[in-house]
Amino acid sequence: MSTPAHPKKRATIHDVAREAGVSRGTVSRYFNGDSYVSTSSRSAIEQAIAKVGYVPNTAARNLVRQRTQTVAFIVHEPASLFTEDPNIGGILVGANNELSERDYQLVCLVIDSARDTHRVEQYLRGGFVDGAIVVSARMGDPVTRVITESRIPATYIGHPPDLAGIPFIGIDNITASRSITQELLDVGHENIAILAAGLDRDSGVDRLEGFSQAMGPLLNRGLIQPVETYSYSDGYDGALELLHRAPDVTAIFATSDAVAAGAANAIKRLGLRIPQDVSVVGFDDSVWATRSDPELTTIHQPSRGMGTAAAQCTVAQIEGTFDEWAAPRRLIHLGSAPGIMLDTYVVPRNSVAPPRPQ
Repeated sequence: MSTPAHPKKRATIHDVAREAGVSRGTVSRYFNGDSYVSTSSRSAIEQAIAKVGYVPNTAARNLVRQRTQTVAFIVHEPASLFTEDPNIGGILVGANNELSERDYQLVCLVIDSARDTHRVEQYLRGGFVDGAIVVSARMGDPVTRVITESRIPATYIGHPPDLAGIPFIGIDNITASRSITQELLDVGHENIAILAAGLDRDSGVDRLEGFSQAMGPLLNRGLIQPVETYSYSDGYDGALELLHRAPDVTAIFATSDAVAAGAANAIKRLGLRIPQDVSVVGFDDSVWATRSDPELTTIHQPSRGMGTAAAQCTVAQIEGTFDEWAAPRRLIHLGSAPGIMLDTYVVPRNSVAPPRPQ
């Protein structure tokens, strides 16, 4: 019976220096990106690394630098919505791509319960990450308290009122919702309802405000149907309840595409047609809009761009370059929180038509 071979000894920086014929200090300067390493020494070190199979001990190097090279991506949503919402996915992809380019690792933390909240609080306080990107935070969110108390470099997607100086990346939800509601008004709808999701956070409140502003004197003819989350199932159930109590509604603004897709299927279940009987519009310009039948008129919001900007902003805070990063950008302030608003626009498709004559 053969005995297992001894594992190969891990190559060290001393092995690299010996193979390259340079001092250990020169190799250290090379790994630290020091410009005071000659071209010939740099070439010899790179060849030596390949020959001896040296892998840098990132954990030890980060311990010296007091960095983890890790950024948390914190989503305060039910786990099911995290996998269902393409908008969150777009933000995640944009953030991950940007962090990868800068040699940072992204770690996803999903808060779906009080136990999750406590776990994430402890994780953040433990110094396991250099910074955080936070999605779907509410007013009074305990994660915001931890970030504020611990002074963790962070960027929020959206702007809860209690950010207290923490930067944010957002869109003008009020203007966007006013624009999409105006699309319905412009073709003659007056009995317009809103499936208003997420009223426990700034995006939901602002989208309802934009709807109300657009409706103006017609607001008393509109209907507000609150739904809990930006999910397909809440849109489906909310639309059934809405049309049961208000069958004369001729158009529905759902405040996310997932909610709009659920509403569209509820409308069809009731034997109604889109857009001939009921027009439907959404918000996000996600795959929910393009996979619906008919495809949904919606608001485009740049989810990947938001993730990219949030990653840039967080890294700038970590590395002490926030002022340089912010200088060419058009920062606004909501309270004491500085932030950037990215552009949105209406994407017209086939889910809107004039109301049928009564």
